Amino acid sequence: MSVISKIQALWSKPWVPPQYGKAPFFWMLSFGIFAWPYFYVRPSTTELLLIVLSILVFLPLYIYSFWGKGWRVAVCIALVTALGIAWAPYNFGGSSFVIFAATMSSRFQEKRHAYLSLTCVLAGTAILSYFLKLQTYFWIPAVIFSIPSALGAIIGERLQRANSKLFRKQEEIEHLASLAERERIARDLHDLLGHTLSVITLKAELARKLFDRDAEACKKEIADIERTARQALSEVREAVLGYRDTGLAHELRGAQNALESAGVQFSSQIDETVLPAAVENIIALALREAVTNIIRHSDAKHCYFSVVGNANSVHVKIADDGSIGSEKGEDIKKGNGLIGMSERVRALNGDLQVECKKGLTIGFTLPLHHANAA
Repeated sequence: MSVISKIQALWSKPWVPPQYGKAPFFWMLSFGIFAWPYFYVRPSTTELLLIVLSILVFLPLYIYSFWGKGWRVAVCIALVTALGIAWAPYNFGGSSFVIFAATMSSRFQEKRHAYLSLTCVLAGTAILSYFLKLQTYFWIPAVIFSIPSALGAIIGERLQRANSKLFRKQEEIEHLASLAERERIARDLHDLLGHTLSVITLKAELARKLFDRDAEACKKEIADIERTARQALSEVREAVLGYRDTGLAHELRGAQNALESAGVQFSSQIDETVLPAAVENIIALALREAVTNIIRHSDAKHCYFSVVGNANSVHVKIADDGSIGSEKGEDIKKGNGLIGMSERVRALNGDLQVECKKGLTIGFTLPLHHANAA
């Protein structure tokens, strides 16, 4: 890349970070104090050259201070302060350089470093003014005006950084919320499609067996397959939208129908307890997943479901007598369904227990007060 191309690339880049806007350029209007003496005293050619040279030195230091860090910023501050001290015997407006050096202390990330830098600028200016016997109309405004300007800049920088961190936190929270929503939809779709497809498969097998023996029964099973598929499509749409709430009564009817088709006797005991919507939805999903597991993986003949509640909590139990359990009571490997069920229960401060002895028993207790708060 040629030198001209490099210069063009640097010129096209923003001179100050975008979050500052145009404010740093408006702040430079304070150099009107530096130009004030020349309204009534004509500067010499040498003085004009020194003014141009000073500005050419100051501008890169000032702009670089917005991008630099650590000791680089300290060097910029020291050089700008030196410019102000050098101009003090000839132009009291040199105090503007000192004020800019003080405000540049806000570039430090650490608060203590910023205040230490400000102290050094003020102390250095005062000490040098004393030993060099500089006029009071230079060091008094340099010290007095530097304090509020620098404090305002430091506080403003810290607020800006805090807001930036807050925005990043909000973006992170939104990202985590989207991940959680994806996981929720994945769990719900697994429960919905796993259960429904198992029922459709079972009824399709039954319809195939009945095709040659009982045409009417075969038609009935095919009609059930169609109805189940349409219902599954509707539930999937609602789950994706996040509004699925089929209710426990609806799920009980679906479980009864699915288990009867699989040749499993189903019995239930439901207390007349008013359940919060969140609790009822979790129980309905747990029943659906348990029925899916029985149809897919178990040769159970009986399934028992109970919901027993009181004023503070509700206990749910789903048990079957299939061969998935073992006499030794060994734990089974949890698949997506049981993992999703466990996550839902824990979300309401519950604890899922799975026992594999003479069949599979799933039990959990949910506190009602936490569910109402949720």
